[in-house]
Amino acid sequence: MSKTEIINSARKEGRAVLSEIESKELLKEIGIPTTQIQLAATEADAVGIGEKMGFPVVLKIASHDISHKSDAGGVKVGLKTKEDVAGAYAEIMDSVKQKFPKAKIEGASVQNMAKPGIEVIIGMTKDAQFGPVLMFGLGGIWVEVLKDVSFRIVPLTKNDASEMIKEIKGYPLLQGYRGMDPASISTLEDMLLKLSDFMEKNPEIKEMDLNPIFAYKDGAVAVDARVVLEEKS
Repeated sequence: MSKTEIINSARKEGRAVLSEIESKELLKEIGIPTTQIQLAATEADAVGIGEKMGFPVVLKIASHDISHKSDAGGVKVGLKTKEDVAGAYAEIMDSVKQKFPKAKIEGASVQNMAKPGIEVIIGMTKDAQFGPVLMFGLGGIWVEVLKDVSFRIVPLTKNDASEMIKEIKGYPLLQGYRGMDPASISTLEDMLLKLSDFMEKNPEIKEMDLNPIFAYKDGAVAVDARVVLEEKS
């Protein structure tokens, strides 16, 4: 679906928060690499998609009523066989129905399992005075523990993007600390610039959260994504 179709579909259903599938479709449209993702409405669908996608895969609960998937027991990673996928699908559904009995469940998303990389975050919020503001920092659990982030007001220049990345205390990790592969700084700069341009042209977007992004020496991929729309006036 196009950006307009994705947003209109959410509006029609009265939703401000896009699903992970919708969020990743939006990112792909603006040139941000993401993991492959498809919705499986049944256990059989999940197994079939996993086979076509190629193991290992990840399953995540698909429900607009559940924001914290892991807390609901709604995430299973490293699934290497058809049997793994079938068992994980059943376990996810049982767990979610017990913890969120009133939640409307669409099924589960099936995603290819990205190879590990340096985890970073790119986020966007709107400041009451300055408008859209982009954030960059170390991602995953580290964003909450270390709060090692930098900020810039949209629109960004290439120099702004470069400075954002270099400002964080964890920048040595991105350069290849103690024999680790470095991250592709140019790829991360490109992501920041594409998101800056997108935010400037699409005021209907209220928040974006790409966390984690796995950064590699030859690229990067958004593993999880969340997009929130402005409330319709």
